Parts: sequence; C-alpha cells; structure tokens
Amino acid sequence: MKKILLVGAEAMPFAATGGLGDVLGSLPAALAAAPDTDVRVMMPLYAQIPDSFRKKMKTEAVFTVKLAWREQYCGILSLKRKGVTYYFVDNEYYFHRAALYGSFDDGERFAFFSMAVLESLWHLGFFPDVLHANDWQSALTVVYLDRLYRQRPGYTNIRSVFTIHNIEYQGKYDFYILGDVFSLGADCRDLMNFGGCINLMKAAIVVADRVTTVSPRYAEEICTPAYGHGLDGILRDNRGKLSGILNGIDYDYYNPGQDAEIPVKYNRNTLSRKVENKTALQRELGLPEDPDVPMLAIVSRLAAHKGMDLAADIMPRLLFERNVQLVVLGRGEAGYENFFRDLERRFPAKVRAMILYDRALAKRIYAACDIFLMPSKSEPCGLSQMVASRYGAIPVTRETGGLFDSIKGYWKEEKDGKTVLHGNGFTFANYRSEELSDRISAALDLYEDPATCRLFVRKIMQIDFSWKQSAAGYLALYHAI
Repeated sequence: MKKILLVGAEAMPFAATGGLGDVLGSLPAALAAAPDTDVRVMMPLYAQIPDSFRKKMKTEAVFTVKLAWREQYCGILSLKRKGVTYYFVDNEYYFHRAALYGSFDDGERFAFFSMAVLESLWHLGFFPDVLHANDWQSALTVVYLDRLYRQRPGYTNIRSVFTIHNIEYQGKYDFYILGDVFSLGADCRDLMNFGGCINLMKAAIVVADRVTTVSPRYAEEICTPAYGHGLDGILRDNRGKLSGILNGIDYDYYNPGQDAEIPVKYNRNTLSRKVENKTALQRELGLPEDPDVPMLAIVSRLAAHKGMDLAADIMPRLLFERNVQLVVLGRGEAGYENFFRDLERRFPAKVRAMILYDRALAKRIYAACDIFLMPSKSEPCGLSQMVASRYGAIPVTRETGGLFDSIKGYWKEEKDGKTVLHGNGFTFANYRSEELSDRISAALDLYEDPATCRLFVRKIMQIDFSWKQSAAGYLALYHAI
C-alpha cells in the first residue's frame, strides 16, 4: 500500500481562493483511484469552512504543538471525501480569521501549521511514504522533516515532494524571527537564507527530494531570470530534481452535460443547445439578446501579468469596429477594474463588467461565451483555458507556461478530399497587443464560418483535461523516490 500525504493551505470545496485549492480538491481523488494507494490531505481548519462539512468531521487527535517558546493547542479533525481522508488542523487563534491569507502574522500561522503536520503523524499513527507540500505556506513541512524530524522513529523513510504553484509568492521574512517564530537554529541559517532574508520556498527547493511545478513549460521558464522571480539560479542548481506536470480540472464539477449551475445542459453531441446559455446570460446581464453575435469573455484576476494591459489596449477599437459582446468577470488591480467599468459605460449594448468573484456566474459565462480570452504574460498552468474548452468556448491564449502546454494554434488543411482541423485554440507568442488583436480577429473569422466552427468546437470539447494523466505523472514521480 502506497501512502501519500498532500499538504497545503487550501482545498476545494472546503476553503479556497485559487488554483491551489482546485488542485488539492481534485488531484487527491485521482491519485486515490490507483490500486493500493492511500491518499490523505492536510489543511488548516479555517472559519470559512461551511458547517455542512464541520458536522461530518470527527476528532482524531488533540495535542500541544511546541513552536519556539510557544505551546499551542492543536486538534486534528478528519472527513472522508471521494476516497480521500482530509485532515484539518484546528487552532482558532491562528485560523479563525476573516480571510485565509493576508494577516500580519502569516509566517507564524503557517509555521504552526507546518509543525502541526509533522507532529500529527505520530499522534495519528500515519507515516506516509511521500510528503507532498504545496507552495510557500507548507514549505516548512519539508524543512522541518529534513532538519528536525528525520532521525525520529517513523519519519526516517518519508520522502518529500515540493510543488511550486506560483513562484512569485515565496514566503520572505526577516532573519530576526528564524528562531523566535520558525523554531530553527543558527545551523539552518544558510539553508533559509536568500538575498539576505529568510526565503521559505528556496529552502524547500533545496531540501526536497523532488521539486515539481504545474506545467512542463513553466518548469523551463522559472529557470530563467525573466520568470524565476530571483530563484532561477537556485532552480538551475537543482534542475536534476525539477519537473513539470500539467494540472487538470475536475470533470465532475466542470461538466456542461450535468451542470446544475448553468441554464441549459449540453455536450459535444448536443452543441446546438449551447446558444441557449448565451441568450440566457444576455437576458441576465441586460445585454441585447442575439444568438448570432459572438460573445467574448474574460474570467480572470484583473492584473497586468494576466495580460489585462494587452486587452485594455485593443478592446475599445475592437468593440467599435466589430459586432461583438464582451463579458468580464473578476477582481484585481484598481486601474483595470476601472477600465472595464468605463468600457461598459462607453459600450452599454456590448459590454458587461462584473467586478466580483462568483464561481457559479463564471460557469454560466463559460457555457455562454463563444471565445475565451487569456492573454497572460505569465501563467504557471492556468485552468480557465481548460474549463473554457470543456464548455465549448474557443480559447485565445498567449504561448506561455501551461497555456503553451495545453492550447495549440488552429489551422486547417484539405486531405483526401476532407477538411482536417488542427489545434484547439488561437495562440500568439510575443507579448504584443497587435498579436492578441490578430488572433481574436482570426477566431472571429472562424466564428463566421458556422459549419467549420461547429466542427472545431466539438474537437476541442473532446480533449481530455481531466486529472487522469496528471495523476499518473505524480504516481510515477512518487514511485521514483
């Protein structure tokens, strides 16, 4: 029996803010589907976890965690879901907060969490073959295993994997809290040091048995100064244990054929029904109801690295020259939020900007739109382009990170008297607004050829972006160590 423990700061459907939550909500079940595999997940017991889940939890252990001079209560609660045991680390002082992240003491909060993970293994009587930590919030689990727990009974043979979901967020702190908060001695100073401060991600990269990230292309990119956010040299030094495994999406949650959150269910064989979702969304948002007008969509954090500067550069002219509608959903930098609000004021019959976060509305947009825009400057993996494909929206993406690995450019040829369609979207390489504009125009030209467009949409809907292949990659990695 192979025993895997995944550790992270969030997991769907319990509490999540982004892609990490999607991964830890979906990947474990795909791993658990393999024969003789015991998969468990550990995360904090946040105040945001709904009572419907809390009522199903049972207490597995209660003990005290020592973190430097502190001694703090810790409870471990459990819940089974889709063949996976989820453990929740309970401490209201650290985790009963208004938000998952953003507190002044996040370093202490997640140091406590990491120490609690290692300490809980003894109390649970569960020593995994592989400890798989995710992003900086759980980076210390790998460090503590290596520097504080390795010689203890039960911990000796645990191997470690550290996954970088977004290298931009590394967990940087002043050295004066090395011992006082992180409970590490002076002998760990060189390990934790990067650029004159503590860097939790750097330390985890160095001590982990394997380091992964969320797409093969991103694994290459972060080894360069342009994408490494300062850690490219450390990653090049550890290149032999670095690999990229493309994320997947939850095919149960994202399923237009059974989705209760969209007005009209459909699949690739009943594609004609997709347009009913477009008219329903037009009606919901107060846009002119027109089944023939191409609907473009952006569902994204509204930030510069998501390519919003490119979108802002081309959208006014595109909306003026073409008969299109644009629907935007997301929050982010104030400048882009205000830009899209202003765009709606300027084109009230063509644009709707919803400056909010709403997963159900996002699914209605995926089901309604014809063309999905994702012109990111950087994108470790990206899930939206996969969801859009699943719901029959043609992706327009930049060739970076997971977008490069998952979306290939459209082209067609005549072969043996038949039209053969290649690719699964429209892509551009250089970070230039002219290239984004050109690819959107090409997608609109395809839309105006209904027969070919319908064949292409059916093609992209059948591409497998489930977790099956990704899980196989992780299982092979675990086996290798």
